[in-house]
Amino acid sequence: MTPVLALNVVGLSPRFIGEATPNLAKLAHRGRMQPLHTVTPAVTCSAQTSYLTGLMPRDHGIVGNGWYFRDLSEIWFWRQSNHLVSGDYVWDEARRRDPDFTAANMFWWYNMYASADIGVTPRPMYPADGRKIPDCYAAPSDLRDELTERFGRFPLFTFWGPATDISSSRWIADATMHVRATRKPTFTACYLPHLDYNLQRLGPDDPAIAKDLGEIDAICGELIEDAERSGARVVVLSEYGITPVNRPVHVNRALREAGLIQVREELGRELLDPGASQAFAVADHQIAHIYVRDPQRIGDVKALVEALPGVERVLDADGKREFGLDHPRAGELVAISGADAWFTYYYWLDDDRAPDFARTVEIHRKPGYDPVELFLDPAFAWPKGAVAWRLFKRKLGMRTLLDVIPLDANLVKGSHGRLTDDPQDGPVLIASHPDLLPDGKIDATMVKQLLLDQLFR
Repeated sequence: MTPVLALNVVGLSPRFIGEATPNLAKLAHRGRMQPLHTVTPAVTCSAQTSYLTGLMPRDHGIVGNGWYFRDLSEIWFWRQSNHLVSGDYVWDEARRRDPDFTAANMFWWYNMYASADIGVTPRPMYPADGRKIPDCYAAPSDLRDELTERFGRFPLFTFWGPATDISSSRWIADATMHVRATRKPTFTACYLPHLDYNLQRLGPDDPAIAKDLGEIDAICGELIEDAERSGARVVVLSEYGITPVNRPVHVNRALREAGLIQVREELGRELLDPGASQAFAVADHQIAHIYVRDPQRIGDVKALVEALPGVERVLDADGKREFGLDHPRAGELVAISGADAWFTYYYWLDDDRAPDFARTVEIHRKPGYDPVELFLDPAFAWPKGAVAWRLFKRKLGMRTLLDVIPLDANLVKGSHGRLTDDPQDGPVLIASHPDLLPDGKIDATMVKQLLLDQLFR
């Protein structure tokens, strides 16, 4: 058994490996680099789960970063319990082969109550007074205090939102090296999100991305050196590639204009009422699950969505089967955008009627993914001052919304979820030991076995 470190460098594509990434380029040169054929949807939760279980979404059940929970009549994103996942993980199989095997999961998703020996994941505290306090969840539980004492609180507000920077990836990398040094797991999975931010804000063709590539490459270099110094093999991969976009598709607004969406008014604001709606979309980057209450209306809804500018394809039962997405959690229909488009969750027709959370970073309350949370509203003359003023009022004990996020979906310049047309723009896999990678295409469902080969061959 040989120790393995698996680095998930979010948004990394073959096209980025070069001068801006000397450490990753060096690993690719002396090892081997190949494009990675991911799953649909090519989003965090689905791709990671397929990599670690070797299963398609139809089998492990993770049909996106969120979905409509039919039994609750509610849409939930970014759930954390591993009990939502079906199938064995790579560490379950490895432990059967060798009972001395141990695994550390550092920030890959569905980390809570998982079968890995060690796990760390974001988990803010939500006191009853409305505050959101940065924190993490760890197993064993005392590891949380150990990491917090050593590295400070996990920097949640730079992990997602308009203040994102390299510090969250820095914290995760430091915590990973600490866990490897003190616990010596056989297999370590480490998640590094830094590239995700400006690739969505600016798009992959913006020259400023070179700085982000250099920053994450430097951290990868430290992790690779640390791993190889201890005799571990290294695998670097990504979940998806991010491609340029220039048009948002407001699929829920089209469904509402067709009389299919029901909203509930609260204090002059509109809340989506999925349980009362005939059809609605759960938007997730370039994929949208469309839930249709009456089976007799599926054909009409499909035709309506297919006609929207920016929609490339709408999968029905046969299409979902073709893409390995035929699971009860999936929508009756699944829309895929064009390469230059992405789906918003917006369902209101008047911004003055948008829910109060629309202008905040609120990943659990919004009924869809919202990349506009990466921006401060440009309408503010002094955006940072607007944030500071709201934070000051909160410190005085006032219940104040941090409503600084714009409602302009045109700001977003990069997205993912749809399989890329060019493999050079998609996800990548790099291995320090090239003889353990097969020739030809590497599918997402092959990654589990490839990791086992790195461990046991």
